[in-house]
Amino acid sequence: MTTVLVIGGGIGGLTTAHELAECGVDVTVLEANDRFGGKARSMPIDDGPAALHGEHGFRFFPAFYRHVVETMARIPDGSGTVADNLVETEATLLASTTGPDRVAETGTPDSVRGWLEALRPAFADELPARDVHFLLERLAYLLTACEKRRAEELDDVSWWEFTDAENRSPAFRDRLTSTTQSLVALRPRAASARTMGTIYLQLLFGQLDPTRPTERILNAPTNEAWIDPWLDYLEDLGVDLRPNTAARSLSFDGRRIDGVELVDGTTISADEYVLAVPVDVAPTFVTPELARAAPELGRIERLETAWMNGIQFYLSVDLELSPGHQVYTDSPWALTSISQRQFWTDYDVDERGPDEVAGVLSVIASDWNTPGILYDRPARKCTREEIAAEIWAQLRAHLHTAEPELTDDVLVDWFLDPAIVETDGGVENHSPLLINTVGSLRNRPPADVGVENLVLAGDYVRTNSDLASMESANEAGRRAANAIRRRYGISQRATIWELEEPVVFEPFKREDRFRYRLGLPHPAEVTQSLRSVTARLGGRS
Repeated sequence: MTTVLVIGGGIGGLTTAHELAECGVDVTVLEANDRFGGKARSMPIDDGPAALHGEHGFRFFPAFYRHVVETMARIPDGSGTVADNLVETEATLLASTTGPDRVAETGTPDSVRGWLEALRPAFADELPARDVHFLLERLAYLLTACEKRRAEELDDVSWWEFTDAENRSPAFRDRLTSTTQSLVALRPRAASARTMGTIYLQLLFGQLDPTRPTERILNAPTNEAWIDPWLDYLEDLGVDLRPNTAARSLSFDGRRIDGVELVDGTTISADEYVLAVPVDVAPTFVTPELARAAPELGRIERLETAWMNGIQFYLSVDLELSPGHQVYTDSPWALTSISQRQFWTDYDVDERGPDEVAGVLSVIASDWNTPGILYDRPARKCTREEIAAEIWAQLRAHLHTAEPELTDDVLVDWFLDPAIVETDGGVENHSPLLINTVGSLRNRPPADVGVENLVLAGDYVRTNSDLASMESANEAGRRAANAIRRRYGISQRATIWELEEPVVFEPFKREDRFRYRLGLPHPAEVTQSLRSVTARLGGRS
């Protein structure tokens, strides 16, 4: 029987194990931590028998997450599957300190007016009409650009440049920055226009597709709703799961991997190897010999990361916010949140943790470089206690109309992602996030890198999903499993989906393919250049 050794027990590694084990392959998964699931895992906040859970950040499943949801639908859980633990959201709260709060519905529109509203950017009411029209034109450009132009041209352009932000209104620039950072923890001046535009469109189309929920979240902490049932299923399939087993290096004979050395000095061998460690860890396994054999491996170290980590606030009240996300539009640390208990239908908070806990507000901070309002320092320069206090202050500044009121009296406890570790000068992040910077696509390796018995499975692998996420990691795991299946003549393949866009734009894409082959610009680019010149001339008069 073929033996496969997976190094890393996050979503990518577990997906690879799942796909191969269902084909009868002998799989072992090594995980350095005591819990599987990577960034998606949840963890008890104390040693009690029924502890509350904390998370790296809340889990979010938009409509275009097809790979990971299909995997969840194949994991038994009680009388159903893990996919049954996904709950649809209804609305997103856009909370502001400078103006009225707004609520954006996340359901599929049921009227012409609703469809027109859904097509407008969420922050359109705050912008001049010309900015709204221009952004819609930019999105139309993306929809009519061929794939080669997107990958080879638009990936080398920043989202800031593509949206001509320099010549837009201050409100446009502010909202462009806050939206980009809350989505991918990246400033628009550095973000790839290809990635930002593609994901923006996918989120938009998700709301307009009546066949799928726009966005869903879990009905309990991640491990209880998903990861633990998954591990049980993998063990039933015969997968050997080894927590607290950290790998140190790969042994490469110039042609093949012939073993993995663990940190305890022992060596494990297999027929096939899957490197499923995070993007910041992967380069430590790439020796000069491996990089020469597979140049794609040597380019992983060029990929950039940013911080996007979460904190949970445990409250003595069940905070009544929108039935979905909250986006704090002008928070210095680009905060988003979910008030969890409304979705945890079968999860009894009253029976867990401190008796007074009645609600859980899960918050993600995506900007760790901007000074806050309480300490006038970026999060990187704060202690863990100061980070919690600062985020709490920013929440209170935005949720001034919350019911019940968000006061210090209702805060029982908090849990900050343990990947945020204190140092003498602030904190460091042991679990950073891949960011799609300008030109980064060329540095993202495929799952099958050309070494005879090595594949990759992580959210930095080149995938259709593109954005660093559970979805991209799952797709990478499927691609890794398919590569191994091909080598051993296993006919069964994991499904890989393309991102879907309306077919009405296909004729325009075909025309642009022809123009791109001839070295001609996209028609909209000519118009944009003329407008930019006109705007600059107008500014001087």
